[in-house]
Amino acid sequence: MLTLMSMMIITGICLFLALRKKRPIFLAVPFLSIFAYFLVQIILVPAPFMDTVKFIFSLR
Repeated sequence: MLTLMSMMIITGICLFLALRKKRPIFLAVPFLSIFAYFLVQIILVPAPFMDTVKFIFSLR
């Protein structure tokens, strides 16, 4: 729940800044934070990194 709330806060702040300062680069920050979150979660798996990535992409 904490992760969801923090992602919502990051998105809200970035949306406000993008509209306020008229700079669309702020809209990339939520996507980068979600990517970083997924990367951290993959790293936390006790298997080797490449094996974990291969397993995730082999799921159907």
